[in-house]
Amino acid sequence: MRTSKWVLATYAVIIILGIFAALPNVFTQQQLASFPSWLPKHQVNLGLDLSGGSHLVLEIDASALRKERLQSILQGSRDTLRQANVRYQSIRADDNAVTVAINDPAMREKALPLLRALAEPTATAVFGTASSDIEVASTDTGIRMALTEAGIADRTNAAIQQSLEIVRQRIDQVGVSEPTIQRVGSDRILVQLPGVQDPRRIRELLGSTAQMSFHMLAPDGDTTTRRPGVTIMPDSKTDQKYAIEDRVAISGERLSDARAGFDPQTSEPIVSFRFDSLGARQFGDITRQNVGRPFAIVLDGKVLSAPVIREPITGGSGQISGNFTVEDSTVLSALLRAGALPAPLTVIEERTVGADLGADAIERGILSGLVGFGLVFIFMFVLYGRWGLLANFALLLNVILTFGALSLLGATLTLPGIAGIVLGIGLAVDANVLINERIREETRKGLGAFPALDAGFNRAYSTIIDSNVTALIATALLFYFGSGPVRGFAITMFLGIAISMFTAVSIVRVVMTFIVRRWRMKTLRIEPLFGFKLIPDGTNIRFMKGRFVGIGVSAVLSLASIALFIYPGLNYGVDFRGGIQMEVRTSGPADLAAMRSGLEGLGLGEINLQEFGGEQNVLVRAERQPGGEEAQNQAVAKIRDEVTRLDPGSSIERTEVVGPKVSGELAYAGVISVVLASLAMMFYIWFRFEWPFAVGAIATLILDVTKTVGFFALTGIDFNLTAIAALLTLIGYSVNDKVVVYDRMRENMRLYKSMSMRDMIDKSINETLARSLYTSITAFLAMLPMAIWGGSAVESFAVPMVFGIVVAASSSVFIAAPILLFLGDWRTRRRKAAAATPVVAQAS
Repeated sequence: MRTSKWVLATYAVIIILGIFAALPNVFTQQQLASFPSWLPKHQVNLGLDLSGGSHLVLEIDASALRKERLQSILQGSRDTLRQANVRYQSIRADDNAVTVAINDPAMREKALPLLRALAEPTATAVFGTASSDIEVASTDTGIRMALTEAGIADRTNAAIQQSLEIVRQRIDQVGVSEPTIQRVGSDRILVQLPGVQDPRRIRELLGSTAQMSFHMLAPDGDTTTRRPGVTIMPDSKTDQKYAIEDRVAISGERLSDARAGFDPQTSEPIVSFRFDSLGARQFGDITRQNVGRPFAIVLDGKVLSAPVIREPITGGSGQISGNFTVEDSTVLSALLRAGALPAPLTVIEERTVGADLGADAIERGILSGLVGFGLVFIFMFVLYGRWGLLANFALLLNVILTFGALSLLGATLTLPGIAGIVLGIGLAVDANVLINERIREETRKGLGAFPALDAGFNRAYSTIIDSNVTALIATALLFYFGSGPVRGFAITMFLGIAISMFTAVSIVRVVMTFIVRRWRMKTLRIEPLFGFKLIPDGTNIRFMKGRFVGIGVSAVLSLASIALFIYPGLNYGVDFRGGIQMEVRTSGPADLAAMRSGLEGLGLGEINLQEFGGEQNVLVRAERQPGGEEAQNQAVAKIRDEVTRLDPGSSIERTEVVGPKVSGELAYAGVISVVLASLAMMFYIWFRFEWPFAVGAIATLILDVTKTVGFFALTGIDFNLTAIAALLTLIGYSVNDKVVVYDRMRENMRLYKSMSMRDMIDKSINETLARSLYTSITAFLAMLPMAIWGGSAVESFAVPMVFGIVVAASSSVFIAAPILLFLGDWRTRRRKAAAATPVVAQAS
């Protein structure tokens, strides 16, 4: 039981560093500014759901990149073959290739090396040689040039890197402070904008390709007849049409600057621009040669302005006007200064939280966390007296070190992250309960203080490891498959569980050893505060007598849950079904009838309105709109405008927009994560115990999950990403609870080899009953305040967790153990039957 001075010093350094790292979170930035420079000053970053702001996920249009490259190959092929005098019948492009029809074999052989020269090398080298972005192959009737996967991936990668810089420049141009802009996956960009409550302007800024060009109008001005070399384009503000020559007179790449301003004569907003030296010469030549003709300024296929050239413009500058608002001119100038995107970006996911709602979420999270901690503190003190205070000290240290780790890692704290810390408080007690109950058992056997302390820690250690590993498996899968705030929950849960291994085992062991040695205790008695025990010593309940009732009731509830899943079904949140969800705070009591009438007149399909949390709070849901991702964004703008028209004093507290592509991906990831978590638990238990234990655990797990899903269907709580987090956490918690019972069963199997399976299981359950009950109570007490006061943002997590904790605790006794008994009896009968079968020797 002695700990070396080096180990003690290491523990002390870890604790001191953790406290110093967590300390800045209790001070304001102004107070931190006056601190010495050597003290850490980094605070935990608050997620947008706590600080307020907008979260956008943009996806690059890979099909546009593919189309652009095919057009480049088509035009290059045509020019190359003409210059080489190679006769061909036709050149056409399909979805993934350009085909050149050449019937003459000689011409085909001549054309082949010329067309291969059009290929561009990709960034990926294969055995030291750069691969090509197109595959050129000769056929009986011509030559086919197909885009390669490596080429498409390389072009997408280059485009996303270029888009990152352009998006960053555009955001900087409009003055959003401390934005987060980062790449997500192979073709997406995540943009988080603190403080931006209505991201419409930002969405337009980011969604516009900003491919600007200058064209001459067709001389005849006919906008009704389509003809080669001329494209009919709409005006950006009105219904007017223009006949635009396809040939680009000057590319927008020649712009060197663009600024928003006002026309000195009319005072209307304009955008002034300036060309570089080459562009200025080109602009001067064109205006000199086309005096009296209209000159179109085109942005992303729409005409911004089409002024008539009155005189040659040789200064290299000009201005764009066209019924702009001040905001329009600001956005347009920012677009032109940042440059054009290589391909369009589509907003496929949008989430916005108002600042007031974020402040309210922080208040609710802190309140529920403090109340949960207080309830656990009181329970542990009553349960273990002064030794309970030591467990509470370890618990407080766990929370402090968790915040310290979050600060050092630069992690972002979200509202589900707060829920993760709160739940971690309940689960961190588990190790202390296991240790204290083990020490109690060893003391009852007559061991002295030091032997009981040593045996208690050593025998509880493997159980603590097993139970925490199962929780970490679920947490790791949650982080891998989750996104946004759900990942924040996974991070805080992971840190809380990992740190509890240090505080509850290492630190508590050192302190308890010091106390026993300092006061020279002969016997280590851990007794409740008032002498009352929820589970009296020597409890001997015959649980296996009720095994059929337990399994029968569980089966009926699970079948009922499956029926509820089929009808009425789950209330899928916007994460999984796509569409729009808004939280609106009205200026007075909400008039649902007037609001419903106004919103249904927008032609957006079914609109659902629901009051929640008060008569001024309304949840607005609109179904997924046909027409892809852009249709969702247009619907958001319509709903916002209509809500403002109906109630000018109202405010949009939260907005969630999930396109069909993202919702499908989230639903797939959610199902996969639950399945993988269950399989991972099964294999781990199989590895640590035996296959009957694994089968019993997985069967119980299925029954627990189905009941929780039935609870979602029965209550109508949103089934969203947070609900998946609840299911994964419950899977880890449920297996955690069963591992403790299984570990005691394995231990008793070694000690009582002649005891029947039924008696051994009953004995094991009775010996671990106190631990199972106490851990479930602490987890329940920690989550209950969050379920009551946490608000709608964590409702899908906290409420099912409270229900699931009760289900998991009961299933360990009444389902997992009976299944193990059935499998054990079945295996015993098979062994007896095999032993009783006579072996007949065959004569040779």
